[in-house]
Amino acid sequence: MKKSILFFIFLFTVLTAHAETLKMKDGTLISGSILSQTEYTLNLATSYGNITLNQRDIEQILPDKHRLILKGGTQLIGVILDMDEFNLKLQTDDGLTVNVDMPQIVSIEAYDYNRGQNAQQEFVEKQIAHEQQAQAAAVAAQATAATGQVTQGGLTFDADIDQAFAAKNATVVGGQVITPSAQVQQAAPRPLSDEEAFLKNVKSGNISQQEYAAAAKEELTAKKNVPQKEKPAPTKRIEKNFNKYFAVQIGGSTLDLQAAETLPVGSTTLDISNHPLDMGGTGVAVSSKFLWRIKESNLWLGPVLSFTSIPNNDFTLQDGTDIYEIRSSGSMLSLGAAANYYINPNSRFAFYFTAAAQYEALSLNYHGIKNDNTPGATAFSNSLSSNGPSGSVGLGVETWVDDLMLGAEVRQVFASRKDELKKSATSNTVFQVQLSWKF
Repeated sequence: MKKSILFFIFLFTVLTAHAETLKMKDGTLISGSILSQTEYTLNLATSYGNITLNQRDIEQILPDKHRLILKGGTQLIGVILDMDEFNLKLQTDDGLTVNVDMPQIVSIEAYDYNRGQNAQQEFVEKQIAHEQQAQAAAVAAQATAATGQVTQGGLTFDADIDQAFAAKNATVVGGQVITPSAQVQQAAPRPLSDEEAFLKNVKSGNISQQEYAAAAKEELTAKKNVPQKEKPAPTKRIEKNFNKYFAVQIGGSTLDLQAAETLPVGSTTLDISNHPLDMGGTGVAVSSKFLWRIKESNLWLGPVLSFTSIPNNDFTLQDGTDIYEIRSSGSMLSLGAAANYYINPNSRFAFYFTAAAQYEALSLNYHGIKNDNTPGATAFSNSLSSNGPSGSVGLGVETWVDDLMLGAEVRQVFASRKDELKKSATSNTVFQVQLSWKF
């Protein structure tokens, strides 16, 4: 029943309170009803007469405030945001929103901004006098009188609240009013945690600040002593995980090729038994091989294909009064089977023996001119060839670079030349670098 009575009394107060209170920039409070206002002026009807104020002199239009007297003799002052029969929501000057249960409220009073009554009357009367004088003055003098000759008086906004209500303000925690009995129960502050005690340099909790610092230092030391994670070691390739091999090789090959006792030049055959011709040299050797691993052994077998270029050679031969100028060049193609046997396949640098059995086809071309002291010169071209089996043995080394292998290989090739090249050397050396894959 009491809650209902308070609720209806409050509603009646709100409905009947229609006056506005203006707070001036000099701290003066003026109460009245706003008659009209523009962007620059505001006409206000007060208890002492109507006045016109400059909008720039007005700090704010104050909201209606109320004073709540609570059980235990405490009070709250602020703007009522909402109210029903059970709860009242109040916004205080600190910007806090407080929920107050109706049974805690003893009374609700409207806050009177106009307690500095004499000061307000003096302010209004002087303001009216200035306005009357301004009617006969120039527009510039009227503006100066309206803004510069205002007599200050009355209570300021904050001081007026303190003088109006001398009661002790209620304690608010988490938006709820704490009654005096509750304050006694919650008077004891909560104990500081060990971390808070350490930061505030005090002793609290179960351990002292010095003990906490020692424990923290020990923990940091332990963290520093934790071994750093090492970078992952390069992936180790296990030989048994691969069974196919492909390599591309390029390098050089030394070929010692000599023509036989006679050399056909056009329709003539020259006797060169006393003047052997070295028609070989160091040429470019390119090869590739594709091997398969034999079961899980270190032996790999597969086909191999090689191509070797024979460099250019120039010769000058004389037969009586005839002079022959000759240039030779050629190539050699070999096809067969190769084998690699790895000595240490799982090491960083893997060494292996290599061998091959091939059939080679060597073709040596030469051409030239014949000068026989007759007008003009006779051109000619011929070729020499030697086909047959060959074999090679050698040593190689490889190392992994990411997913590829780089390596080098040296081989000694053995072959018996035939026909016009039968006087050639039976062996030559091949050196190659290689790029290979195992998969």
